[in-house]
Amino acid sequence: MGVDPDIVAYYNQGAERARLTEAPSLELLRTQVLLSRFLPAPPARVLDVGGAAGVYSSWLAGLGYSVHLVDPMPLHVEQASAAAASSGTAFTAALGDARNLAEADASRDVVLLFGPLYHLVERADRVRALTEAHRVVRAGGVVVATVISRYASVLDGFFLKFIDGKPGFSATAVDTLRSGIHRNPRRDPGLFTTSYFHTRDDLAAEIADAGLRLEAIMPVQGPLQWAPGIKERLADPAQRELILDVLAAMEQDPAVTGLTAHLLAVAHRTT
Repeated sequence: MGVDPDIVAYYNQGAERARLTEAPSLELLRTQVLLSRFLPAPPARVLDVGGAAGVYSSWLAGLGYSVHLVDPMPLHVEQASAAAASSGTAFTAALGDARNLAEADASRDVVLLFGPLYHLVERADRVRALTEAHRVVRAGGVVVATVISRYASVLDGFFLKFIDGKPGFSATAVDTLRSGIHRNPRRDPGLFTTSYFHTRDDLAAEIADAGLRLEAIMPVQGPLQWAPGIKERLADPAQRELILDVLAAMEQDPAVTGLTAHLLAVAHRTT
């Protein structure tokens, strides 16, 4: 199956190890809140598919979950294994492809897909990855998947001023709005790599086609992703609590669901 060379080049920069942890991250905090709400109690068996450098695996293992990470990038598996060894949070990591998992049928209580659906540009591949998650999770188990919102690129363009400073960005952002397919042909290190950006309806339909029962689709960061000074506010405990309360209050409003960098879906295997 293989991985697109542009995606390999992007992740071989090694930035995933620090991306969510070097500064207060709304993506990380809010995802942890949602996982705490929807996951079964430890020591449930978690398969972290596309788990990159192991940020979520480390956190879940530290809570007492039994965690195995798979990722198609050798660098990520190396980083995750090092994180497991250095942090004292025991989890395992191995090479693997979301479309063809090595795990046995119904062998996990939870399957996380935090990344694979970003980079599978073909719909059939995304449904195949979700179908594999359906196969591996037990009856009644939970599949949690994140995707990038269709509107993330253009909102980044305006709020982070990429439209003003990056040649060709505007045309690329408009193309992504129309097709969902995001490209970075110049391999600009400040921009994301080859991806598919979902609408809420895209994600719901793919989950249904994989035979899973959808429980919820929610914005992760919501529009506060682009709020001025958001990282500084997250560093203040009172401000952080306010931010998370605001996002929880608006998460079920379909009018604002897409105004986010990431969407998170919770689904279940019913039989």
